[in-house]
Amino acid sequence: MRAMWRNVFDSHAHYDEAAFDADRNELLAALPERGVCHVVDCGSDLPSSRKAIALAEQYGYFSAAAGFHPENANDVPPGWERDLEALLSSPQVVAVGEIGLDYHFKENAPREVQRDLFKRQILLAQKHGLPVIIHDRDAHGDTMELLRHYHPAGVIHCFSGSVEMAAEAIRLGMYIGIGGSVTFKNARVPVEVVKSLPRDRLVLETDCPYLAPVPFRGKRNDSSLIPHVAEKIAEIRGENPQEILDYAKKNAEALFHLPQNE
Repeated sequence: MRAMWRNVFDSHAHYDEAAFDADRNELLAALPERGVCHVVDCGSDLPSSRKAIALAEQYGYFSAAAGFHPENANDVPPGWERDLEALLSSPQVVAVGEIGLDYHFKENAPREVQRDLFKRQILLAQKHGLPVIIHDRDAHGDTMELLRHYHPAGVIHCFSGSVEMAAEAIRLGMYIGIGGSVTFKNARVPVEVVKSLPRDRLVLETDCPYLAPVPFRGKRNDSSLIPHVAEKIAEIRGENPQEILDYAKKNAEALFHLPQNE
């Protein structure tokens, strides 16, 4: 029988997505019984950001992030900054996200369009005193250039860069988000990154419904699976899995300016 975990803080989820439509309420009602203490649900455009806020209004252990994902950079509506700012004033919103750069898919917006959207959302976050949740896929150089220039507070989620990049991001004040991909068989660089991270800069995440950890890879992810990530990190770092859940929770509370709860 599996241990009963506590202090499972999911710093990056997408429970607003259609993959949860069939059983969302039942799942979210049950997660606290499985040790989940907090979830930050991230928007990727205005409709999903509004859904994230609605979930945070419905579930006391939820917070929301609002922003435009780089894959949606071609579809940003006129007046988007005004509309996004209105969402950022919600008490449920703790970050601007998911924002960033994605150079992986050719059909994504041109790089200069993505960079401009990213930059403007960083400035909005700083105006509102909020951290940013950064998506960086095949765009390490430009991501770091913008971080060096604007110095936002925040986290690089689903971190896929090198040990050196993680160290520089941390020097710039960022947190590093680690999820299911560290458990994958080919996860050589993520393992080295996890070895190198200082305790006070690591946060845990799902990116659910995506990136379920081994042994659930390929299935729908949810916050209750984070202890599998903590177990892998514990194996890599020679630490105790519950200890990792405990300090990752404290780090996430500091990142998102949430009350520190035991």
